[in-house]
Amino acid sequence: TPIYYVNAAPHIGHAYTSVACDAACRFAKLDGRRALLATGTDEHGEKVEESAARAGEAPLELATRVSEEFRELALSYSVEFDAFTRTTSAQHKKVVRELWETLAARDAIYLGTYEGWYCVRDECFYSDSELVDGKAPTGAEVEWRAKEPSYFFRLSAYRDQLVDLISSDAMRVLPSSR
Repeated sequence: TPIYYVNAAPHIGHAYTSVACDAACRFAKLDGRRALLATGTDEHGEKVEESAARAGEAPLELATRVSEEFRELALSYSVEFDAFTRTTSAQHKKVVRELWETLAARDAIYLGTYEGWYCVRDECFYSDSELVDGKAPTGAEVEWRAKEPSYFFRLSAYRDQLVDLISSDAMRVLPSSR
């Protein structure tokens, strides 16, 4: 499933997504394929901070309460997830730290800057050409952010390997329209 934001209570769209993913996972298992249904909650970001302030709660309090609502929603629809991860959990932090250290040791990440139109709701930067009537393509408000530091993955270092894998059909990009 997507990893759900805890900035608001779950709704029918979340239930639909969880049930659809559960059905796909169950079908894959019945078809003899290995499958894992992982879900959970993303408990970081400006949306969470803003929602917590509006609710008069600390961000972690809000995250804990709403994360449990997402878990209960999935269970109420008999969604059989194999893993439910909270981004604030010790296990998640440990795995992310190990991945970060591995990528840094391989020089696969670097510190750069982002500059552009940012949408808090979408948690996304947009270029001038992507804006529609001065708003994000989703209709949400944007604000200009100048030179915000951010880490980037050095994808260009893997270009030749990726081209070879895709060209040989060892790896596929889906949907094929991409």
